[in-house]
Amino acid sequence: MPTIAPYGSWRSPISAALVASANVGLSQVMRDADQLYWVEQRPAESGRNVVVRRSPDGATADVIPPPFNARTRVHEYGGGAYAVAEGVVYFANFADQRLWRARPGEVPEALTAEGPFRYADLEIDDRRALIYCVREDHADPTREPLNTLVQVSMRDGEVRVIAEGYDFYASPRRSRDGRQLAWLAWRHPHMPWDSTELFVADVRDDGTLGEARLIAGGPAESVQQPMWAPDNALWLISDRSGWWNLYRLDGDSLEPICQMAAEFGVPAWVFGQTTYGFVDDRAVLVAYHEPGRWRLGLVDATSAQLVPLDTPYSSVSSLCTAGGRTWFVGASPTESPAIVELDIARGATSVLHRAGGTRIDPGYLSQPRLIEFASGNGQTAYAFYYVPANSDFQAPAGELSPLLVMCHGGPTSATSTALRLSIQYWTSRGIGVLDVDYGGSTGYGRAYRERLRGNWGIVDVDDCTNGARHLARLGEVDGDRLAMTGGSAGGYTTLAALTFRDVFKAGASHYGIGDLSALADDTHKFESRYLDSLVGPYPDCRDLYEERSPLQHVDRLATPAIFFQGMDDKIVPPDQAERMVAALRARGVPVAYLPFEGEQHGFRRAENIQRALEAELYFYSRIFGFELADSVAPVAIENLSDA
Repeated sequence: MPTIAPYGSWRSPISAALVASANVGLSQVMRDADQLYWVEQRPAESGRNVVVRRSPDGATADVIPPPFNARTRVHEYGGGAYAVAEGVVYFANFADQRLWRARPGEVPEALTAEGPFRYADLEIDDRRALIYCVREDHADPTREPLNTLVQVSMRDGEVRVIAEGYDFYASPRRSRDGRQLAWLAWRHPHMPWDSTELFVADVRDDGTLGEARLIAGGPAESVQQPMWAPDNALWLISDRSGWWNLYRLDGDSLEPICQMAAEFGVPAWVFGQTTYGFVDDRAVLVAYHEPGRWRLGLVDATSAQLVPLDTPYSSVSSLCTAGGRTWFVGASPTESPAIVELDIARGATSVLHRAGGTRIDPGYLSQPRLIEFASGNGQTAYAFYYVPANSDFQAPAGELSPLLVMCHGGPTSATSTALRLSIQYWTSRGIGVLDVDYGGSTGYGRAYRERLRGNWGIVDVDDCTNGARHLARLGEVDGDRLAMTGGSAGGYTTLAALTFRDVFKAGASHYGIGDLSALADDTHKFESRYLDSLVGPYPDCRDLYEERSPLQHVDRLATPAIFFQGMDDKIVPPDQAERMVAALRARGVPVAYLPFEGEQHGFRRAENIQRALEAELYFYSRIFGFELADSVAPVAIENLSDA
């Protein structure tokens, strides 16, 4: 029989230490001959990104030894940090941002010279012994970094600029016959999900490019993932229809392939993302998102018809297709991310490697339920609700659970139904979780994404607060014990909700934004004009920035809050959290602050991930008045009376 215990006081095997150790990231799946490669981000190694190789016999080995870290800082968020050809791995090393070469069985050697450069989105031209990639030049600290498209000699590391003049570049992709190169470019103030342009140029024998031709894109079109088919036809993803759908270049025009109200692409926060691949001349394997989950499907290139494939995965990323098989990172509400192989002809999947490795008894797992609810201006918003679930416990009759509203970052991003122990940590202790895809999130078409245009701090806050109210009205959660948490942009929405709405009784900001003007004044190039679309041009709209900045209205904030901050964060500098904490301290509002030395934007070290999770639980237990089942190191909460 389950033990009767109040919500929040249930004992769970999903510890914060387990969450931290299982938080191994998997990405950038690649195939070279009969070898499979991917990148693992390991919190137990201070967040080191390791290129891993899997042999046909199933044996895995790290390609790069410590202290090498395959992580680029281009756009600060990185991605596309390595490429492989004939068993040799080329990668950007985090410490010096140089390109390095790792031959099998040998210690990595530097390829590019030392300098103020960063490299990303590597594409190998083995015929010419060249690497095409994006380079970011930080030589002049008085101006923005200079982004160009370059080629790097695989023989001696010599670098040559092949495209320049735009603020940003991405996705250099060589045609199958090596005669053409495609790439993306865009300018301020656009972000890549707002407007990009796709170019193609002929590649001469010496690697220089002919005249660039504009193929697609423009002010109101986001193009991504150019890719060359086996017959050398150029494919791409565009949202010109209102959805990120597939297109194929046919002469001088684009031919739509499988148009539907679904997203075949993702926001380009990082380089090197892939959501489709070519099985052969006639078939394309795609990942596409419909409300509630990602799916896999097979598209007939001739008829443009899509046949959904039945797999257990609701989250799919980093597709790599070759020889009638596809490899990807797959996850489900009950299965943590894994490297998965799909035999396309048989429709059979097999797990080759799982992140973390710990299996959780289903009795401690909460299944997400997609909910739709009315929000501001009669708009519909989406969220996933996780009820408290623990087979060992049940709450006293009549008690309603606390609710933790989670707000993803970005804000142009989306949540996922993949198993996240960071959610199950809460639900297995008796705290419900509402994971919100507020207006502005991706996965629901361009119109939904653009609901946030000019409305950041309004639409997202409305959707999060209305989602919580919706569940409280239904009697599913305790309306007097609502909390909200978020990181980065999600931290801003959290702070705005605590400041400008009277709904939540507690909140947690993980490296969140308190001052929009400070963010506009002091952030990196990639996001330096992001707020033009989210709020308005700065400084012309300074009044609007101040109007929506929680730090400028701390006199309206009377909700207890806890802050977590990386001290090396260049995207949201520590002073924003510290100024907010000081203001709350002065006003007598319960507040706690946990700074983490050596962490940047997002925590990567296992010990810090664990500490932040336990501290947040401790904070809510003190605010909401429930006893913890496990011993947790206390947190200094200022202005909190023990009476």
